[in-house]
Parts: sequence; C-alpha cells; structure tokens
Amino acid sequence: MGYLSVDSYPRPQNGRFCNILVTDRPVPIPPSAAGSPPDRWAWAPEVEVVEAMTASPAAAPGRVLVVDDEHNTTSVLSAYLRRDGFDVEVLHDGQEALASALANPPRLMVLDLSLPRMNGLQVLRALRGRHTTPVILLSDRRDEDSVVNGLRLGADDFVTKPFSAREVAARVEAILRRSAPAGAAQAGGDRTVTAGDVTVDLVTHQAWCGGRQVTLTPLEQALLVHLMRQPDRTFDRRTLLAQVWGFSHGQPSAVTVEIRRLRQKIEADPSTPRRILTMHGRGYRFQA
Repeated sequence: MGYLSVDSYPRPQNGRFCNILVTDRPVPIPPSAAGSPPDRWAWAPEVEVVEAMTASPAAAPGRVLVVDDEHNTTSVLSAYLRRDGFDVEVLHDGQEALASALANPPRLMVLDLSLPRMNGLQVLRALRGRHTTPVILLSDRRDEDSVVNGLRLGADDFVTKPFSAREVAARVEAILRRSAPAGAAQAGGDRTVTAGDVTVDLVTHQAWCGGRQVTLTPLEQALLVHLMRQPDRTFDRRTLLAQVWGFSHGQPSAVTVEIRRLRQKIEADPSTPRRILTMHGRGYRFQA
C-alpha cells in the first residue's frame, strides 16, 4: 500500500497520467500545467499505480532487471518500464541479482549501489567479467567519485536519487537504442564500419585495431562508431552526451571515463593515443 500522488489529471488526447509517485507517507499534489488540483491526498494500493498507467503504443520487447532494496523505488520504476512494454524482473539482493543476470542475461540492468550481501559495484565488477549487459547505476551518493568509480567499472549510466522514474525509463530506452545499428545490419545494411585501421562489426560487438581483436560493450561500440563515422571532426563532451547517450543533460565526466576505457582497448599505448585524440579545450576526435 502507498500514497498515489498525481501532478496532472488524465489528458483527453491520450488518457495517461503524468508523474506518479508512490510513497509511504502523504505527499501534497503540486499544481499541474492545466491548473491547480484540489488540496487533497490520493490513497491507492501500489497495484493501482500500474493500472492507472496505460501502455505505450510502441512497446519495446525485452527483459529489464531492476535491483534495489527500496521497495517503493522498484514498484514505481517497474510500473513505468512495464508501461513501455518491458518484461521486468525485480530483485532486492545483490547476490540474487548477479546469479539471475549470469544465468539469464537481461537486455539491461538497473542496479542500486547499496544492496544487502553484495553491493552494486561488486555485482557490476563480477558481471563485467562475463557479460556486456548495459547497466544503469542508482545511488543516493552525489559525489563525483561514486560516479567515476561506477563508470570505470563499466556502467553505462549513473542516476542519483531522488530521481524521476519517467527519466530513468527514458534513459533505458536511449541506452537500448544504441544497439539499433546491429539490427539494421542484420536487416541488410552495412554490417561493419571502418575508418583507418579500425573496423567494427556492428552485430558481434567485435573490433579489429591494426589486426588485434577486442570486444566492445554496446556503449563503447556506439561511441567509437559515432566518432569513426565522422573522422577528423571534434566533438565536445556535451554533444557526445546528447548524440551517443541520448541525454540532453547529464554528467560530462561519463564521456571522459568512456573515452579512457575505449582507449585502453583500441590504443597500443593509451597514454599516447593516436586514434582517439583529445583536442584540449574542445573535445575529442577520431584520427583516421
């Protein structure tokens, strides 16, 4: 059971609620764009939140694993993801999450840092040794070190609490869109992208750099291919966040960390890169 707070009424054109929040205590209903609703509380069991949210017209198939020991967080987030067509598995324990992800890898995992028995970073480290499953980390820690540590271990995104469940659901879809080139290749488009002595297979996530083969995560592949397709063009970090991550705002340090990880895979000497160059004060470019 929980309080259902709605900050706008169903819209006539789509019949969908906006911004639904479940808490264990009353929350004031803020004014909506359409006017100020009455000053009252709305009480509903959590299941009614799911029923109140209509399914998106374009459902995205696939299983998302949501791992957080805060039940309200998982209830609201899983409701939004199910609305978008995802099959959602919810777990509240780090060891169980790792076992589930290894036995049946999801399309994406939303993973909290603070978990019983095995914390989120430990889960991510163990998972990255076996799979390239995209991971969004959740945390109530706002310090940059937590963000950087998570990204260095291979997280695709980092969201701090409190957050909008709608935004996290949108980030899930943005991350999964990065694998779209593989689908296009299978449908008859170009399967590989080549620039200079680097070739990327969009289907297998393999790259060949001067004859050496490496495996890329979906995010690494998306970033590398984006740079390779426009060689010698300089991209600043916020442009890359928007064009590769799909976010209009976010942590620019995520780009810095991902470039560092990419260099470790494709550069003979990451400390002196000759493929992905830093243009000081401007951004990064791929040298073909």
